[in-house]
Parts: sequence; structure tokens; C-alpha cells
Amino acid sequence: MDTNGSVGVVGVGEIASAIVEGRCAGANPPAFFLSPRGAANAAALARRFPSVRVCGSNQEVVDRADTVLLSVRYEHREAVLAGLDVRPEKTVVSALAGVGIAELRRLLRTDATLVRAIPLPAVRARASVTVVHPAHPAAAALFDPLGGTLAIPDEASFAVYSALTATVSTHLGYLGSLTEWAVAQGVPAEDAARYVRSMFRNVGLALGDESRSLDRLAADHETPGGNNEQVRTAWLDEENRLALHRVLDERLDRLR
Repeated sequence: MDTNGSVGVVGVGEIASAIVEGRCAGANPPAFFLSPRGAANAAALARRFPSVRVCGSNQEVVDRADTVLLSVRYEHREAVLAGLDVRPEKTVVSALAGVGIAELRRLLRTDATLVRAIPLPAVRARASVTVVHPAHPAAAALFDPLGGTLAIPDEASFAVYSALTATVSTHLGYLGSLTEWAVAQGVPAEDAARYVRSMFRNVGLALGDESRSLDRLAADHETPGGNNEQVRTAWLDEENRLALHRVLDERLDRLR
């Protein structure tokens, strides 16, 4: 266990659990102090990993950790955060969507360093870049081993990345729609799902080639006038692109 740079977690839900699992399954995990909020998840993590401890209260988490990760639901922010006493020497990393640094400081009433972050579930596999604002060594130490850190210079740009995360379930829903169509044509549901999963899992590997732009990758997966190009241009036409952008604009307005 690395006792330097200990991390306290207030709110042990899915994302926080993924962070703890990702770090503890890798090399040199920090000491983790987990809040009793999300008790079942916290207890399960403590049983699995020797570097994890469950504390008796949120305040104990804050007191024992060097870096405090906030991962509570938006609607619970007032009730959970307002009562915490965070000393100025602490670093607070917030994974609360839609809660800016000014509001965090109002809720916590602290002079501690505040950093926002957008961790995604793939941090569990140490395979996801985490957006942070502003850049800070404590945030880099927490997230670099989980797939890397992308530091954003201002909160307006940070909100754009936050809006992009709202598209993940849409992508998965798209794959579900493909499967539904195949089933409607008489293909067994299990076979259709297996094939769609395999096809897009392997297509996703191409995203690791950052020497090619996303437009280039799309072009490399189609031939002029072929089936892929015909479906793309018919379905993802200008009207549908604008509809998608309008929805993202609405998300962005709420996040800023």
C-alpha cells in the first residue's frame, strides 16, 4: 500500500467504485478511505483490496485523506457537502456533473484547492482518459494510471466535454436498434446481438490509431457508393446532424 497521496471517497457509487477498482488492481495503489454512503459497495471494495478502508462518516473520510473525491448525486449535493469541514491544505476532486467550482466553494465553504473531473466507467479497466479542470498534480496522480488525464483550461470548455458524455447510452441504443432490426428480419435475437457486439467491438479497436482522424476512420470503413456509405449518408444526413447538435446544445446550456 502506498500511504502517500491517500484518497478519500465521499459517495461510493458506480463511478467511484470503478476508480477504486482500477487503481487497486494496478501497481502502487494509494490508501483509499471510503465513506459509508454507498455502504454495500464500500464494504465489498474493502473486502477485495487491502488498501481500502471504510470510515464511519463522511467527515472522517475528509480528515484522513490528502485528496478528497466527491462522487455524490447532484440532488444530494446540498445535504452531503454543506456539513463537511475541509481544511485548506486538502485537494478536492469533484465528479459532480453540473456543479461548478464557484458552487462547490459555496457549498463546502473552504479555501482548499478544487478540481472538477469527468471519470467514465472504463477507468475500471484503466482504459479511459479523464477530463479535469484545472490541471493539478493530485488529479493527475489519481487518474493518469487509469488511462490518462486531459486538463482543460476553463469551465466553459469543460462543460463541452461533460455534454459529450451524454451520448454514451445513445451509442449503445443505436447498437440495440441494429439488433432489433435484424430480429425483425427473422434472425435469432441471441445471434444478432452476438454479431453486432463483435462487429463494433472490433471496429472500436481502430479508435486507438490516433494518427487517423475520425472522418478518415469512417472513410476507411467504406467504399465509394458502397453499403456503408449509402447507410451513413441516408441516415446521418444534415437534418439528423443538426438535430443531434441541438440536443447537445441543450445539454450544454444546462451544464454551464
